[in-house]
Amino acid sequence: MNTAIRTTRSAPLQLIEQAHKLMKELISDVSGVEYMMLCSTDGFELKSIEKKNIENSGKLAAVSSSILAMVQAFTNEINLVGCQTITLDAENGKALLTAISHPQHPMILVVLTSKNVLLGQLLYTLKRVSNELSEYQLSNTFA
Repeated sequence: MNTAIRTTRSAPLQLIEQAHKLMKELISDVSGVEYMMLCSTDGFELKSIEKKNIENSGKLAAVSSSILAMVQAFTNEINLVGCQTITLDAENGKALLTAISHPQHPMILVVLTSKNVLLGQLLYTLKRVSNELSEYQLSNTFA
């Protein structure tokens, strides 16, 4: 089995389906979450779920992967280790980018929220989702 990290436009369907299940739980459990997208590290949308319509999700996926890469380079320069989540706080809501550090299929989870989201609850739940996906074991059929 090839254990090299893949940074391509897709991930195994089994992993995407598990992510979608966790995304549906999160958007249901955390009030104020309006949109979630799973994307590849090279900026392609893999799956999304929404309460609010977001146009041009392809551009959002591309920009998100670039932002996360730049922030990870920045944190490396200032000797911060393990940057997992970036939170952008605006007047009308928040955007969070979370790295999914799966050993063979790293991905990014993009979350857009209303301004009234309970940030602590969201960050706690995102950490759980990120850890679960990072540790998700693929069956041999999909690996």
